[in-house]
Amino acid sequence: MAIETIEKATASLRKQLLEHPLYEQIQTPESLRIFMQHHVYAVLDFMSLLKALQVKLTCCEYPWYPKGNPEIRYLINEIVLAEETDINFYGKRQSHYEMYLDAMLKAKADTNTIKNFEKQLARGIDVYLIITSSKLPCSVKQFLTHTFDVIYNGEAHEIAAAFTFGRENLIPAMFSSIISKIQTHFPEEDLSLFSYYFDRHIELDEDEHGPMALQMIESLCENDSSKWEEATNVSVKALEKRLELWDGIYKEIEEARC
Repeated sequence: MAIETIEKATASLRKQLLEHPLYEQIQTPESLRIFMQHHVYAVLDFMSLLKALQVKLTCCEYPWYPKGNPEIRYLINEIVLAEETDINFYGKRQSHYEMYLDAMLKAKADTNTIKNFEKQLARGIDVYLIITSSKLPCSVKQFLTHTFDVIYNGEAHEIAAAFTFGRENLIPAMFSSIISKIQTHFPEEDLSLFSYYFDRHIELDEDEHGPMALQMIESLCENDSSKWEEATNVSVKALEKRLELWDGIYKEIEEARC
């Protein structure tokens, strides 16, 4: 029943995202590149939420000790395995983030900004400092800031809510909307890597990861009404930030046409 409550609370936002006019705007190679140059940050922050859950719900230390619920450990480790080391278009192991970067390169989208962001993270620079000092669009900055606020300040069930209802449970339908429109507008373009990334995500999230993520939420919240309320609030906020991100991409594509 509590899962249904969250779904009801987020229904309007989900509808707005699935019917967003952005998808119709991606009609040229340049508009596709703009989309990818914004959306790649959502791919990176998806992985950050996932790894935060792994740290919270499993033992990522040594010496190792059994931490948390074994069923939840299995769920999160299974998702990490696929997202971090899946099989790419060429039959090699690669994370979905790296697949997306390869798809960007093939589409001639700029990867310098995201690679610089990534390098700063690898050097241990505070993520908030990287975000605020960057020249990223405001919608991207707000999206990332919200994610890391949840990661650093939220409890496991709140991080799981942002991950599940703000990402996993939304992705199959949303990505299907994106890819169907793009394939219509780009019949002559080689979007094999781009299509493979989306198709793989849809396949995994719809058949495996989405149901597993819902099971994780139920296990973490159980019969605690306050946890369900907090999970609902985080889910709504995560979708609001995704909507702002989509609005930002739409606006930039519009401005590029003027």
